[in-house]
Amino acid sequence: MEFKHINYTLQEYWVEIVINRPEVYNALNLEVLKELFAAFEKAGKSSEIRCVVLTGMGAAFCSGQDLKAVGQDLEAIPFREIIRDYYNPLILKMQALQKPIICKLNGLAAGAGCSLALASDVIVASKEAYLPEIFAHIGLVMDAGGNYFLPKRIGYPLAFELATTGRKVYAEEAEKIGLVNKAVEHDQLDAAISQYVEIYVNASAHAVGLIKEMLHESAGMSLQEVLDMEMVYQHKAGKHQDFIEGITAFIEKRKPRFNS
Repeated sequence: MEFKHINYTLQEYWVEIVINRPEVYNALNLEVLKELFAAFEKAGKSSEIRCVVLTGMGAAFCSGQDLKAVGQDLEAIPFREIIRDYYNPLILKMQALQKPIICKLNGLAAGAGCSLALASDVIVASKEAYLPEIFAHIGLVMDAGGNYFLPKRIGYPLAFELATTGRKVYAEEAEKIGLVNKAVEHDQLDAAISQYVEIYVNASAHAVGLIKEMLHESAGMSLQEVLDMEMVYQHKAGKHQDFIEGITAFIEKRKPRFNS
């Protein structure tokens, strides 16, 4: 697919995906959603890519759904079809991707844009960034996985408050309550992202992929089910070449050189 509304920039062992509609604060329309899905699919098929950085062009990360793109007839908006055919497949693609997704939260992440950020595995935010769940202010409810990711990160009481009040949560507060992983000065954002990228491009991609899968699988499981899952996945990890390299490097007191 030729990308027109996003930038897909391949670096050494990682890729940066940038929503590129700064004139509308990187609002999402069907074309952007299709391109994001294709971009994550492309990244998933590459054995060279160890992690993905997701961000927005300009001053915003993503302002959510482009309301002008759904038409003038508000009563005829096909909510079910848009969510079923575009948003849900994208969020599921992100979760199924066996590579870390690092959200470079450079600015506003509102509505579905907030959900997109929360669907990432690690969120590093500029202190100028903020996340408002604005759905209730226009008579809607959270979608794009917001009802799954928000309470998982911060628990029900805070999730309910943010989802119903729509108040702006700036990065420093977001870090304190666990909504984002790290908040940094805006001019330090690239450096902070680079630190995470360096970790993941040098880690065992096989082990990291399994860990991501297990953490998602464990939601709703009983302790016995988790223990059984750990047994299965540890067997997978232990039979992989990365385990041999990791142990050998530890014994030889050197950094491991993972090929996966």
